[in-house]
Amino acid sequence: MTDDVRLPIKMLHDRVLVSLRKDDGDRRSTGGILIPATAQIAKRLVWGEARGVGAHVRQIKVGDQVLFSPDDQHEVEVHGEDLLILRERDVHAVAAQRIEETGGLYL
Repeated sequence: MTDDVRLPIKMLHDRVLVSLRKDDGDRRSTGGILIPATAQIAKRLVWGEARGVGAHVRQIKVGDQVLFSPDDQHEVEVHGEDLLILRERDVHAVAAQRIEETGGLYL
C-alpha cells in the first residue's frame, strides 16, 4: 500500500478519537507567571475535541469537547495529524451544545 492513500477511519467498540485543543500549551497563572506546557502539574486533566467515536460509545458525539487525563491515552498519527485514542470510560466530562442546562458549569 502506498503512503499517499487516505482511507476513511472507523473507530471500533468504545473508543474515541480525540484531537488536543490548541490552547492546551503554555498557560499563565493568575499572577501572570508563564507556565510552560512541559511543566508537570499533579494529574492535570486536558480538553480535546472528539473527532471520531466507536459504535458502542453512548455519551460522546463527534465535535464534543471532552475532558480526560493525559495518562489514559494512546497517540496515533492520522493523515499527518497527531491524535489520541481513548476509551469512553476514560473521559471525565463532556461539553456540548446538546447538554441540558441544569445550572452547571460553562466553558
